[in-house]
Amino acid sequence: MNTKPDLKAKNEPETILECRNVTKSVNTASNKTDEKSLTILKAIDMQVKSGESIAIIGASGSGKTTLLSLLAGLDLPSSGEIYLKGLALHQFDEEQRSKVRADHVGFIFQSFLLINSLTALENVMLPAELANDDNAKLKAMTMLEKVGLSDRVEHYPSQLSGGEQQRVAIARAFISNPDILFADEPTGNLDSKTGETITELLFQLNQQQGTTLVLVTHDTKLAVRCQKQLTMDAGEFIQPSGAALEQLTINSVKAG
Repeated sequence: MNTKPDLKAKNEPETILECRNVTKSVNTASNKTDEKSLTILKAIDMQVKSGESIAIIGASGSGKTTLLSLLAGLDLPSSGEIYLKGLALHQFDEEQRSKVRADHVGFIFQSFLLINSLTALENVMLPAELANDDNAKLKAMTMLEKVGLSDRVEHYPSQLSGGEQQRVAIARAFISNPDILFADEPTGNLDSKTGETITELLFQLNQQQGTTLVLVTHDTKLAVRCQKQLTMDAGEFIQPSGAALEQLTINSVKAG
């Protein structure tokens, strides 16, 4: 008997990121022998498909940025499992996680984190140069052109506006064509008009390069552009009510 192949299963996007029962606690005692700890994350489970865009939203102090740093391999969980492209980040040391980040991850920080002694071009080139890419300069020029800064390549961060610095940071994050991009409040330090420009740029590059997007944001207009919104409260995901989701959309429309 002939069996037809399961085309739906074959075409389903792969899971690029998964975390299982992830927790994070820090010791808050002044004496290291004491066992006074603060729980930041509680039993987080999530799964991200390749090509998805996800916004993690919630009040300040809810654990969003801590979770993002764990998902990107910048830190280790206290317990639980995190898999990125099938690689067990929770079992890796810093050197191994650094290799995973170099091969698969882009990261955009709220505070830009550009190197002040390097020009815009040199900042964007850096990840490619560290990867021994012979075409680092050409790729950096191309990325700066894509973000509208081809006329600012020789400028230093101090000579750029906040929006221009964030565009340099975006170009730097995308130069290695990462499988997944993490962004921590990418519009948080920008005025609303510049924030809209950065939002458009993020999703344009996301579509052009097929990059998976995981964002932490307070920006409702940015959040509703994502395919999914996950709400955090007191270190765990909660299921927002229909009214809360409706209000998120209303806020976005008002902001527009």
